[in-house]
Amino acid sequence: MDQLATSTDELLDALDEDQRAVAERLTGPLCVLAGAGTGKTRAITYRIANGVRSGTYNPQTVLAVTFTARAAGEMRSRLRDLGVGGVQARTFHAAALRQLSYFWPSVIGGGVPRIAEHKASLVGEASGRLGLGADRTAIRDLSSEVEWAKVSLITAEDYVSRAARAGREAVGGHDHATIARLLSVYEDVKNERGVIDFEDVLLLLIGILLERDDVAAQVRGQYRHFVVDEYQDVSPLQQRLLELWLGDRRELCVVGDVSQTIYSFTGATPRFLTDFPRRYNDAPVVRLVRDYRSTPQVVDLANNVLTRAGRFRDSGAVELVAQRPSSAAVRYETYDDDLAEARGVAERIAALEKDGVPLSEIAVLYRTNGQSEALEQALADAGVGYLVRGGERFFSRREVKEAIAMLRAAVRSSAGQPVTEAVRDVLASVGWSVTPPAARGAARERWESLNSLVNLADDLHVTRDAGMAELVAELNERATAQHAPTVDGVTLATLHAAKGLEWDAVFLVGVSEGLLPISLADGDQAIAEERRLLYVGITRAREHLQLSYARARTVGGRASRKRSRFLDGIWPDDGAAGRRGGMSRRGAARQRAETFLEENPADVELYERLRSWRGEVAKAISKPAYTVLHDTTLQAIATAKPKDLRQLAVLRGIGATKLDAYGGQVLAVVRGDAVDVDAWLTR
Repeated sequence: MDQLATSTDELLDALDEDQRAVAERLTGPLCVLAGAGTGKTRAITYRIANGVRSGTYNPQTVLAVTFTARAAGEMRSRLRDLGVGGVQARTFHAAALRQLSYFWPSVIGGGVPRIAEHKASLVGEASGRLGLGADRTAIRDLSSEVEWAKVSLITAEDYVSRAARAGREAVGGHDHATIARLLSVYEDVKNERGVIDFEDVLLLLIGILLERDDVAAQVRGQYRHFVVDEYQDVSPLQQRLLELWLGDRRELCVVGDVSQTIYSFTGATPRFLTDFPRRYNDAPVVRLVRDYRSTPQVVDLANNVLTRAGRFRDSGAVELVAQRPSSAAVRYETYDDDLAEARGVAERIAALEKDGVPLSEIAVLYRTNGQSEALEQALADAGVGYLVRGGERFFSRREVKEAIAMLRAAVRSSAGQPVTEAVRDVLASVGWSVTPPAARGAARERWESLNSLVNLADDLHVTRDAGMAELVAELNERATAQHAPTVDGVTLATLHAAKGLEWDAVFLVGVSEGLLPISLADGDQAIAEERRLLYVGITRAREHLQLSYARARTVGGRASRKRSRFLDGIWPDDGAAGRRGGMSRRGAARQRAETFLEENPADVELYERLRSWRGEVAKAISKPAYTVLHDTTLQAIATAKPKDLRQLAVLRGIGATKLDAYGGQVLAVVRGDAVDVDAWLTR
């Protein structure tokens, strides 16, 4: 908590040089380019406090605008700690609704119409009137498109041309002309029901300010100084309202980071931030570059991700300078498959907790909600509590519960049919298809959830030769385990949901082509936004950071995945690393093996027996040897010499799948028994 300073000098002495430059510039336009972890909230709250202390501001005439209620609350709290009360710190919608509610009775008469909390029912009715017959998932995507049009100030009349110019994809298989008709009917439905939506709050206030000079004058008399945080996420609708609040005045401070623009698909644009010095040609630009959040190792990686895209050349991006002491190196891990990645992350989390890192200070971040199931299961299996942020737990999702109910009902009718085929037949009736939907949104998220069930069926068929009954039993067991109440636990979140948050330890999973950048990203702008997502994920970490990906999606699947292009020349064992004088993957593995043999002479004989056995298995199943068990896992086995499956299971690299497939053979090798690999595999 900031201590109440007794003088202006004491107040400003608490800031670094760049933050102080922000706090001392009290009048006129000001643009602050603030990198992640550089103390932007501190700078702008001290600026407001300095303005009030010096008499330049009346606190009641200051309006600070943020994008989340949490951020607004934090700003109010910090201002109170600095002895400044009366400043309005609100979201755009909260500030607009407050003004609309005040002026509506005198300008329009009566009370403000009821605000519809969700668009779904309104869009659903409009869709029905047009005979579109959209299902619940399609309605969600259509609702998102309606919202995008409104925040972009696009009407039904100009939607077709504007959507085409913006490169908007077809939604629910409907062309732009159909969506334009939907927009028109949607407004009719709202009017008939006597409700407004959240965008209407801003639109209606804009209309009043444009039509009533007296109201505009009253608002501008009330609010004389404006601060807008996260300015890179402003939409055209919000910008228009801000301009009307200002009128012809120039008392505006904006704060943002173009490198954290990750909501372009919702209508947000960094253009207003990057164009600010041109709109206000005398506006100073202050860059906050000192990163107080993350270690040099994390900061170097974040900068490197942007540097390789040329992001620091005239882009408005900020190159961070770490202020914390050096600490743990960033970890890079490659796994055989998604399950192995999830289990490896769970093991590493358990080790961090043992080393004193609280679970509440650990996060696992991923690109899509569909990636959470394997992580939830791995953490549940490891007895690690977790919380899903910004979304439901996998088994709480409506489509998953419905799918499991259908699979349960199909147990008898699918008798004798391979589980892989049966599951595909059942889930196809609820929207699953071999090819994922072409567009992002609710339809894609639903497909990802259903596809996770398909993948699980494939895994159980390979590892256990399971049928539909066994699959349903497995799903019931997982659902029960993952619904155990947790108070304190690891945060699971998408990269989008993690924006604005930070943890001591962060795991970025699935950093591979097709996930990051996601396969739906089409064009340079979309790819650039995916890079910014990675940057946001990296900069959430204070001290511990691990990036990982899996070569294959499923156990025993084709190892066709490649790590993300955003890490070209950064990932330690890639070709670029080798050209920099590093070591190739094969050379590094050979060196690790030689080191193990030198340091553990008593384990050499067992290690060689395990390698020989692994070679026989790999030949029998026509797979590379490393897909059976890694050298590091063989070394761990040779050192531990497990006597039973329980002792084997705790070793790194031995998950449930590997244990089922090879556990008995490994124990036989450890005992010194002869192993007939062919006979074992045909059991």
